[in-house]
Amino acid sequence: MSDYLNNGSDIYGESFRIIRAEADLSRFPADVEPVVVRMIHAAADPAIAADIAFTPGISAGCKTALADGAPILCDSSMTASGVIRSRLPRDNEVVCHIKDPSLADEARAKGVTKTHAAVDRWAEQDLLDGAVVAIGNAPTALYRVLELCHATGARPAGIIGIPVGFVGAPESKQALVDDDLGLEYITLLGRRGGSAIAVAAVNALASRAELTNEHA
Repeated sequence: MSDYLNNGSDIYGESFRIIRAEADLSRFPADVEPVVVRMIHAAADPAIAADIAFTPGISAGCKTALADGAPILCDSSMTASGVIRSRLPRDNEVVCHIKDPSLADEARAKGVTKTHAAVDRWAEQDLLDGAVVAIGNAPTALYRVLELCHATGARPAGIIGIPVGFVGAPESKQALVDDDLGLEYITLLGRRGGSAIAVAAVNALASRAELTNEHA
């Protein structure tokens, strides 16, 4: 059997070295580049760098909000469960309503998806304004966040909008980019996305540490 790396920090370090060697990261500011590297690491695909769209203030906005204790609002349990608590600067609340037993009935009554109804709860609980929003699954969640921002005036500190799929995902992400509210965001254009990539961005924004999953 061949030798293999068996130290977590060494594995992370070699992974990130390969990513930086293979991906064109030249257009990303210094505070966004580590987020992109983590996203590429989660996707195992340096090619996604070309399709990552962002606003210049996404990193500073999210870091400041998290340092001030802002919640992280997640569309799916997979995204929420992937948040590394030790990286959060203020033991920030991670909010995900998708497993609430009453949500299915609420969504059915409204004629919408469960994720749409879950996002409505963020607004009803006055959580959306100033929060870090992480969407890694449902395009309807991203669409609804944009609708509520227009309807209520809420302004999240940052939107990690990376839903995945063939129906609605490319369009919802393009809507985020095209929106005229001046929202801070990072997204992966097209069909690709998913909870792993979205939560990788969250974890990168939550802490300066790169080679480990420890808080720093």
